[in-house]
Amino acid sequence: MREPAISGYRYGHAGLNHSHGVLLPAVLDLITELERFDTLGGHRRRRLFELGCGNGSVAHALTERGWDVTGVDPSAEGIAQAQPAYPHLNLQLGSAYDDLAAQYGRFPVVLSLEVVGHVDAPRDYARTVFDLLENGGVALLSTPYHGYWKNLALALTGKMDAHFTALWDHGHIKFWSMKTLAELLREAGFINVHFERAGGMPALAKSMIAIAWKP
Repeated sequence: MREPAISGYRYGHAGLNHSHGVLLPAVLDLITELERFDTLGGHRRRRLFELGCGNGSVAHALTERGWDVTGVDPSAEGIAQAQPAYPHLNLQLGSAYDDLAAQYGRFPVVLSLEVVGHVDAPRDYARTVFDLLENGGVALLSTPYHGYWKNLALALTGKMDAHFTALWDHGHIKFWSMKTLAELLREAGFINVHFERAGGMPALAKSMIAIAWKP
């Protein structure tokens, strides 16, 4: 198994962190919308795979809302926090470089929050997400938002170094725009790729969530 760059990511506890305050409400809104329009085919399909489950806190939050969640993460420290805190969940060591569909099957929803910016082989990652989905399934993938006005604001305010976190061990190694992330996902076979922004005014959003469908 290839050693992913994110495998050394550190977790101090099994609770939600500051980024979840922005991302989790947006994800729950998207999932609620899918359920409202019966996009996922009813309650029998309320199964979700979380690629990059970290310390298990998001998986736990989704389970409390009626979802059956399976997840993997390459961080041994994250899984060591997750398993005793949430023993009712199936959260294991693993990464996008494993054959996860062969091991866990396919799901109507794949969730992957703030992962694609950490992987050194994004095409492998995108193919794994695609393979994990049932036909007609949907992927929800988040990463920090980048766009012209936000990049300009960061440059003008002298915050570019802090934003790109070059000194963060096991931090971001890819910085995506909507255009480049959509291209990656379409290349992997996804259709109907679109985005929601999360956190702050749209032009300066903290994160973006790609919504992408498997035919």
